[in-house]
Amino acid sequence: MGARVARLFRNFNLENRVHREIGKAKPEAAPRHLTHIDPVQSTEVAEINDAIHKRNDPLLGLLKSVYVESKDPTEAPKEVTEENVEERRPLKFSLPGDPYGIVEITDVPKGKLSIVEALKALNNHKNAPQTWTLENVAQEYSLDLKDTKALLEHFIPFEVKIIPPKTKDDAKQIKDT
Repeated sequence: MGARVARLFRNFNLENRVHREIGKAKPEAAPRHLTHIDPVQSTEVAEINDAIHKRNDPLLGLLKSVYVESKDPTEAPKEVTEENVEERRPLKFSLPGDPYGIVEITDVPKGKLSIVEALKALNNHKNAPQTWTLENVAQEYSLDLKDTKALLEHFIPFEVKIIPPKTKDDAKQIKDT
């Protein structure tokens, strides 16, 4: 019932209200600023544009002689020599086959591990901490002691527990009553 009354008041005298709104004076737009360019100024502007886009050979020659060499102020300069080339070591373990279409990695830099090697090292240390001590893991994979300590302290491999199914004797069955 309320909607009918609201519609009645909303539509009452609608046509007269529309004509009154249409008949009101509309606000005028703000005046546009006039731009007066003198013919003398337009030739100056054209000359300036030509001067900007003109090829200046002496400046171009000076620009070609400039050589910029950037250096990181926090880093000591490194020169590529045989001594600075990273030593690499062959992988101890890798996944069989070609997983995910990725090219098989054959070696890694010393001080780094592949994911498979990291999981293997963590699992070995977890299963036999007396034989796979901090020093043994660091020596086996060519790692720093502090990195190895952080690895063994902060990362834990997943533990998969397989629960055997119950036998028929142990299983409780709901009997039909």
